Amino acid sequence: MRGRYDAAMDDDGIGGTLAFLALAERLKDTLRNGRTASGRTESTAEHTWRLCLLALVLGDELGVDTGRLLKVCLVHDLAEALTGDLPAPAPRRAGVKEAREREALGTLTATLPSGPRQQILALWEEYETGATPEGRLARGLDKLETILQHAQGVNPPEFDLAYNLDYGRKDTDAHPLLAALRDRLDAATRARLKADASAPTLPGTP
Repeated sequence: MRGRYDAAMDDDGIGGTLAFLALAERLKDTLRNGRTASGRTESTAEHTWRLCLLALVLGDELGVDTGRLLKVCLVHDLAEALTGDLPAPAPRRAGVKEAREREALGTLTATLPSGPRQQILALWEEYETGATPEGRLARGLDKLETILQHAQGVNPPEFDLAYNLDYGRKDTDAHPLLAALRDRLDAATRARLKADASAPTLPGTP
């Protein structure tokens, strides 16, 4: 027997929600600069999944609303379903990336009912501005997940792993626990750089 739900979502709202989810599926094919431990290029959706896992594990220790922190993390890169990923070291003009993503997020969420749409837009702005404790911590956790992936992954020879030693330090200094995690990850990055530098090369390679 089919039950009834209390939410006042009509057929248009259901259809619009499914249309949004179908468009958001592109995030699974949006590739990032990092590689997994097996050497496969990771997707933005995969990065977001482990970022959310990190937020879940650390939320209580960070002293914030874990549910809200998870929501911010979940939507922080959602616009990349339409814009694609811009690697951190890539040249950029101030405000251009944010403006493109804000416009893309508006397009992506256009079919959603007003309530969920406004919630997603507000959570994304919360991340961008870092105006709340959850927004600021999500930014720091995002940097930590990225640094962890780069230290763990099988990166291509031209990959600039040393960039991570200065990457996002302002965000990871936002909380003592994030700073402590950053110290461990920086040590792992330095160890990886040392190991890569001492690794033998094949004949004919630089």
